[in-house]
This record gives sequence, C-alpha cells and structure tokens, in this order.
Amino acid sequence: MILHLSLERINSGETPYQVEPTEQNGFYQFFTDGGVHYSVGFMEDDVLLSKNSYQLIIANINNHKSPRNRKVRDTIVSIVDEFFRCNNSTLLYICETGDNKQRMRSRLFEYWFSTYNRKALFTMISSSIVDAEGVVNFATIILRNDNPELSEIIVEFTESIQLLSQKPE
Repeated sequence: MILHLSLERINSGETPYQVEPTEQNGFYQFFTDGGVHYSVGFMEDDVLLSKNSYQLIIANINNHKSPRNRKVRDTIVSIVDEFFRCNNSTLLYICETGDNKQRMRSRLFEYWFSTYNRKALFTMISSSIVDAEGVVNFATIILRNDNPELSEIIVEFTESIQLLSQKPE
C-alpha cells in the first residue's frame, strides 16, 4: 500500500520544522536548528501484527547529538497525526537497540504521546521483550479507538509479545 501524507497539512499546523518528502515512499525528513537531520517514515509491517499495520521509523540520519527538543517532538507528532488522519492502521514503534539507548527512547516516545493533545482518541500499549542475547527490546503500538479491529489487534499484540518473551527450550 502506498502511503501519501499531506505535507501541506503537516507544515501548516504547529510544526516547528519544515517537513519534506524523501526519495523513499512513505518517508519524510526535516532538519533541526542544531543541524540534526531526521527521517520519519512508515513501512508496512507484517512481522508482529497481521492486520494493516505500519512500523514507525525515526532516524537521526547524520548522527549528530540531539538534546531533548520540543520542536523535534512537535514535528514528529505532526507527522504521526497526519498518518492517523489519512488511515486507520496500527502504528508499531520498535526502539533501535544498536547504542543501548532503547529504554530512554521508549520513555521519550511515551512522554511525547502523553503530551499529544488528541491522545484520548487513541489506544497506546507498550511492552518490552528480552531477546536471546539478553538485549531488552521495547515495542509500542498506537491505534485509533474507532478501529473496528481494536480488540483483536490488542489481543494479537499481547500474544505476540508473550510468545516472543518465552525462552526457547
């Protein structure tokens, strides 16, 4: 499924940074005042959830230090808000683990959502899974409360997390 978000809507609201498309379908980018280049994108996902879901990808492209920045939060929230205006899919966010900062990323993402002015329209569930190497992975799903498959998706996510959390015999 090709995902098209309205850049006009994203950039006309309370988005502090100018968002523009990238060459990759479903991905957008912006630059902070401090020169950090962010990419925010949506990839179809069928690994953790079987029903119409996308994985949210947030990447610091140039790996510049990125202090906690309200403008970054507001820009990413505007992009995610537009995603949900355009469709009723499930959004899955899995924190990157390469630098061992996944717990901090998970807390930051949950904080961002807690400040979102339309959060009452959504269900958000977060969980953690320890993989075979002992690395803690954090996963969060967000879906609109009017999603007709809300209950089934929550059950599937919960069961998937439980299954992935079991130690192989």
